[in-house]
Amino acid sequence: ITKSTMVPLKRRKLVSSHTENVEAKGSETTVKFPQIVIFLVERKMGASRRVFLSQLGRSKGFKVEELYSERITHVVSENNCIDEVRTWLESHVRGQSLPPAHLLDVSWYTESMRAGHPVEILERHKLQEQQDNESEDVFSVPNYACQRRTTLQNHNTVLTEALSILAENAELNEEDGRGIAFRRAEAVLKALPRAVRKLTELKGLPCLGEHSLRIIKDILEKGVSSEVEATKQSERYKALKLLTGIFGVGAKTADRWITMGIYNLQQLQSSGPTLNQAQQAGLEHYEDLNQPVTRAEADHIGEIVRRVVLCVLPGAQLTLIGGFRRGKPTGHDVDFLITHPEEGREVGLLPKVVSLLKSQGFLLYQKTTKNSYLESEDRPTQPSSNMDRFERCFSIFRLKSHQESAEVRGNGSESRPKSWRAVRVDLVVSPISQFAFALLGWTGSKLFERELRRWAGHEKAMSLSSHALYDTKQNSYLRAASEEEIFAHLDLEYIPPSERNA
Repeated sequence: ITKSTMVPLKRRKLVSSHTENVEAKGSETTVKFPQIVIFLVERKMGASRRVFLSQLGRSKGFKVEELYSERITHVVSENNCIDEVRTWLESHVRGQSLPPAHLLDVSWYTESMRAGHPVEILERHKLQEQQDNESEDVFSVPNYACQRRTTLQNHNTVLTEALSILAENAELNEEDGRGIAFRRAEAVLKALPRAVRKLTELKGLPCLGEHSLRIIKDILEKGVSSEVEATKQSERYKALKLLTGIFGVGAKTADRWITMGIYNLQQLQSSGPTLNQAQQAGLEHYEDLNQPVTRAEADHIGEIVRRVVLCVLPGAQLTLIGGFRRGKPTGHDVDFLITHPEEGREVGLLPKVVSLLKSQGFLLYQKTTKNSYLESEDRPTQPSSNMDRFERCFSIFRLKSHQESAEVRGNGSESRPKSWRAVRVDLVVSPISQFAFALLGWTGSKLFERELRRWAGHEKAMSLSSHALYDTKQNSYLRAASEEEIFAHLDLEYIPPSERNA
């Protein structure tokens, strides 16, 4: 880890701001369009996006000022009407008269960036009057989910649950594009500060496509969406949900079984194909594995695993990740991230941990994969899938109840209730040098992580994974010892785990 990556976060921001000011002053000698002086309004745009757009403009030869003054010729804003911008400007120039300037939508700016020169100002580029008299009724959120704070509480559950069903149905049918579109729309609604009352409040929000808006409109006007209700009652949807609920069964396998006429567990058991070891274990423990795991159960499992890990490798660290780290009270499985403060000490740990857990009767099924991550000097190698390549154990854990006694275990009585339950548990091992990236990647939510990678690629020309962050402009890896440092590298405000529930 280089010294530069160890600069404290607050100090780094000050250095960054100084650098930006120097760049801004230096860019005056390379301005291509001196007759145009641009000011970007931060309202609704956000500080991070404003910094990014300012740097982009300067790199293209535009003069972009940090402060509003009489020299400004073009005022650019995002998702604002003309009155909102005038009010904002008046409040920031402290009563001074506003110099004449073009008040423009950000579309003029982005089109000019693409063209490499100022494009002609058309009517559609000019800020319009507020269409809805109640301007406060129009919501505003940043474009990327990783820029938003999304808690577990949601003011629009009726709408988000409807979109979630359509997203899930698309994912089960391997229509990834539609699934992502519904998930992004759902995430926008989750981030809103209050319930949506009418469709016009959503005007200008990102990620809300025509299909999603049609579903929202139906629910707001009728209380229900016929498309969502039809999906929930669909035999195929119900069969796909049930069959993919089997541990080791994905959408492709479930679809193949449905084409064979298998729609339920009874048909699968009586006339289904031969199952692999994971699917056999998943079918045997189906009822347990489809019951929610509580936080208390997750903590209990964590105590058992931590005891075994420390027995094998003193000083090793175990962290509960996934939805539980984001504050969820229940989950469908339990994930743990294991590392050691000394690089390399984690090598060979997992097989020993799995062997000891198995010998103590805790594992009903387990499959271990080796670490296949190789860091290239040129750039990160592209994985064959979105999965990371850490050493990992997928397992079904035998969680004993606190009431279990030697007498119950020994008498073999069929009348007594089962004294244990099966729980899905994943163990992931990371070197300490990759731990911050692994922690960020495995905390979720899935969409939050997808949006982080999209932001890194589209906005910062970087490649982010659960292993590393690579700057494609600098052709170098950016090291980080904490999640906060990764957010800082990406020029994003740090968002704690409890607010990543996109």
